[in-house]
Amino acid sequence: MQTATRVTHFGESVIREMTRLSIQHGAINLSQGYPDFDTPEALKQAAVEAIRAGENQYTITWGHPLLRQKLAELYTPRLGWQVDPDVHITVTCGVSEALAASMLAVLDPGDQIIIIEPAHESFHPCAHFAGAEPVAVSLQRPDYRLDPERLAAAANSRTRALVLNTPHNPTGRVFDAEELAGVIRTVVENDLVLITDEIYDRILYDGRQHVSPGSLEPLRERTITIGGLSKTFAITGWRLGYVIAPKTLAAAVRPVHDFLTICAATPLQAAAATALDFPESYYEQMRLDYHDRRKVMMEILDSVGFNAVQPEGAYYVLADYNGLDIPQADWHADRFGRWLTTDVGVAVVPASRLYSQPGYGEHSVRFAYPKRLETLREAGERLRQGLGA
Repeated sequence: MQTATRVTHFGESVIREMTRLSIQHGAINLSQGYPDFDTPEALKQAAVEAIRAGENQYTITWGHPLLRQKLAELYTPRLGWQVDPDVHITVTCGVSEALAASMLAVLDPGDQIIIIEPAHESFHPCAHFAGAEPVAVSLQRPDYRLDPERLAAAANSRTRALVLNTPHNPTGRVFDAEELAGVIRTVVENDLVLITDEIYDRILYDGRQHVSPGSLEPLRERTITIGGLSKTFAITGWRLGYVIAPKTLAAAVRPVHDFLTICAATPLQAAAATALDFPESYYEQMRLDYHDRRKVMMEILDSVGFNAVQPEGAYYVLADYNGLDIPQADWHADRFGRWLTTDVGVAVVPASRLYSQPGYGEHSVRFAYPKRLETLREAGERLRQGLGA
């Protein structure tokens, strides 16, 4: 049987594959980025109450009215323009759907879209769904900075959009003013749409503050801002994301979302609205907890001989293993990552699968550390034993 050409450009998710392999072999799962600690009790209770209150049928396609109102109140000062919950906001089934809907809304077959690599594995398939050609611009080691000249050189007459993920998965970079200035130049000079993935906007380190690119004056009318609730509130299984965009772009995204999924789960949207009323102390404690997790993760990697750059945001770290004093240090990342999962008992993601360009990430793996400290310490013991450190 003949299948669509678009599905020949990608396979199943390697991240979810590593989770399945982790379960099969009893490994500690530092591959898929979900917490092993519980959702806040108040949020769980709100979901139960929403179900019991009858919030179990379709809600408005664009999202539960209360959740959209709360998002408008949050993003109006953040973006610097008046966000109308009835015009500019669409609640989606996770950030993954938000990305797909956004690309389908602005890309035609034959268009090009710039994707900064390493990138979350969903970015390229979303482009192919739209019939567009992804064009990679790789962050440059050792510090994974975004080179404005390389970015500008990637744009041409076929380029329609650029995807920017900040804080960045998997490098942990928080792009600074100089790098954002390069993004502005490329986007404005080539009349592009900027699609931002800001799912980790609340997880930053060392006093850093998140800047939504869509708040910058040259980008306000041409930016689709994407965010989500999964990471901040430990509800990855609830699948709640959102798109915030100026009227013309929002109007293009909404019908795509409508016919993709109709709406995200109604009772979970109703419950999530309560999370946006959490006090600032919740976010302060979350940041303190992630500082502790980052510290433990970096100490583990250093103690066993990995070479890694400390994250500035999000909860991932890319680690090079070719300096390890073991025969497996010469293996390609795919083989090494599987061996680390099946034989050492710690699941990771091969970094090579987060690039489309050959030669990148061949001796690196991604560790995800949204875990209890005891989970991370147990992973450290397994790595020390398995790697002979």
